[in-house]
Formats: sequence, structure tokens, C-alpha cells
Amino acid sequence: MAKRRKKGPSRTLKAEDRHWYGKRQEARATKSATRTGTDTTGSRRGQPSSGGERPQRRSAPDAPEIVTGRNPVVEALRAGIPASTLYVMSGASDDRIRESIKLATDAGVPLLEAGKTELDRLTDHAVHQGIALQVPEYNYAHPDDLLQRGTPSLIVALDGVTDPRNLGAVVRSAAAFGAHGVLVPERRAAGVTAGAWKASAGTLTSVPVARATNLVRALKAYQSAGLFVAGLDARGTTGVDSLDASTGPLVLVVGSEGKGLSRLVADTCDLLVNIPMPGKAESLNAGVAASIALYEIARHR
Repeated sequence: MAKRRKKGPSRTLKAEDRHWYGKRQEARATKSATRTGTDTTGSRRGQPSSGGERPQRRSAPDAPEIVTGRNPVVEALRAGIPASTLYVMSGASDDRIRESIKLATDAGVPLLEAGKTELDRLTDHAVHQGIALQVPEYNYAHPDDLLQRGTPSLIVALDGVTDPRNLGAVVRSAAAFGAHGVLVPERRAAGVTAGAWKASAGTLTSVPVARATNLVRALKAYQSAGLFVAGLDARGTTGVDSLDASTGPLVLVVGSEGKGLSRLVADTCDLLVNIPMPGKAESLNAGVAASIALYEIARHR
């Protein structure tokens, strides 16, 4: 391994000073031979997404989410999903509504009585069954906020994952195996919704999610900061359990089950790694694949 330069405990080593730098150069030199193929799950890769400038730290552009219906609302409150207001229609009452009111009161969520006309307008005329829960906008981090000082960063980036439940599952695995945050593209990707909160089992309170307008540019910025970028892909010649870079600053990029890593994202990665699957299953969803890979990485850290 290369000797650590004395620049203080809070500085990250340059890429060329890392023990894996030579392997990165080797991987880049041979990558052009593997531009087509399948993703971690055995599916053919899709096309790259477009993007613009990297964003500053800000809230999501989406409006606050409204969860409607007696079962969805009570389940959201049971899961501890952050909420700003619970709306209940005048005269509506059953066991689920009563439990929702109690859970909201215990959590300090404001309770407002609303007429049917107001609830129809609030929910855009969805079937609300006399109850609706407003979930506030999620305050996304900036990609730079995920970098750690004094300890090797471990970041999970998602490429083309559109199911909020998969995002929530990845966040939960990130929390379990010591990752410092999750990076998602701003467009054509899952965001932090009530479904993501529920799937994360509350771990979204401790694992930040950052949004990047241009995922490729964000990954290159991480490389410039000294992080090794490994893409999870069935064409990888290295098993994730044998990834030497696991012990250093690392970004693990996970694609969608259907399309896998986009071409530009795969080409940006320093190395493609795979999950050996000797069984008959042809695919793993993003949440499961990320969990397996993070477990293997955590064993070496």
C-alpha cells in the first residue's frame, strides 16, 4: 500500500496514492471491450439519463405528498413516517380512524377537521375515505455532504431505480452495514416518499439521501476526491466479495433490475463487480443486490 501523506487526519488521500490506483487504470484500459451486456441481475443495460448542473442543498421540487385512505394512513403512522398534518372528515369514525388520531396525537402531528369538499380538493379527488395524511417535502442533502472526514467514505449510488420501496430498502441496508449516505439522480428516479420511509423502517432519519442533477458528474467528482467507484454488474470480472477497494473510500453503484447500469454510468465506474449467483434465479432487485454487496464490503472494512 502507498504511504499516507501527512496532511492531517481530516484530509482524503488523492486517488494516485491509493493502493488500488493501478487496478483502476487497468480496469479503464480494458473497459471498452465490455460496453454491452447484462447488469447484476442478468438484464441488458439501458440508455444513459440526461442531467444538468450539480444542485445546491435544497428541498425536493415536488409538492408535499398526501397519503389517502384509512389503511394507508394508519400504516404510515404506525411506521413513524414524518407527517405535517392529519386531516379527518367531519363525522368520519371507525377503529382505523380512531387509531390514526391517537397515533398522530402521540407523535405531535397537528389534527385538522375538514369537510368532504376540502378533502376532495386536497387529495385531487382521490378515494380518501374521510382521512388524509400530509407528508412534508424531504430535505435532500448535497452529494458533497455524504463525504466523511477522518474515516473512509462508503456511499451507495442508485442508477435508474424508480421504485421508492427499493430506495427505502437500500437506505435500510446502508444503515445496517455502515454506509454514510445514498445518492440518487434528480430525474427518472425514485425519491423519498411515504413508501420509501416505510420500507426504510425509520432509518431515513439517520442515513441522508442526496440528489444529483447529473449522476455521472457526481461520480466523477467523488473520484476526484479520492473515492473508488465500483459498479454492480454481471459483466464484472471481480466478485464483490474480492473487491480490494472495500477497505478504502468507496462508492457502490447499483442499477435497476430491468435495465441495470446505464452506459455512461458503467463507463465512469473504475471497476465492475458482480454477485456470483450459482442458483437458478436470473435477477435480484436493487434492494436485495445492494444488501448483499454492502454485507460483503462491510466484512472487509
